[in-house]
Amino acid sequence: MKILPGILSAFLLLGTAAHAQTTTAETAAVKQTITTFFDGMRRGDSTLVRRTLAPGAVFHGIGGQPVALQTESIAGFLKAVGTPHAEVWDERVQFERVLIDANLASVWAPYEFYLGSKFSHCGYDSFQLVKLASGWKIAHIIDTRRKEKCK
Repeated sequence: MKILPGILSAFLLLGTAAHAQTTTAETAAVKQTITTFFDGMRRGDSTLVRRTLAPGAVFHGIGGQPVALQTESIAGFLKAVGTPHAEVWDERVQFERVLIDANLASVWAPYEFYLGSKFSHCGYDSFQLVKLASGWKIAHIIDTRRKEKCK
């Protein structure tokens, strides 16, 4: 009967290792979607940015005085990204937290935004992503924006 606990332990360890590998691969894929989004923004490539978005994606921003929730137009954002502008839009994110369950991912990411080399503002991005047949896509972005007390 000592064999049975050993077999059960082996299955548990294999199951945990397989789950950890999947989580690591999925985490990398989620991060890559977000990285591609910002690479497209830096390049002024609205087509690349669009490819990272789920159908019906929503953008929100929190800011202003008094603080308000602002809904941003995806079409307007994509048009702005693709319209030539003098300075590179450079949003530098750090992946502080990535949570995944099945086909849903949530990412918490502090950022600093630069127009060319000049600091503009900072805050936190919160992304909700869904895994579709074509891979991880951004369904929702909400962010805070401020000029001081940056991480």
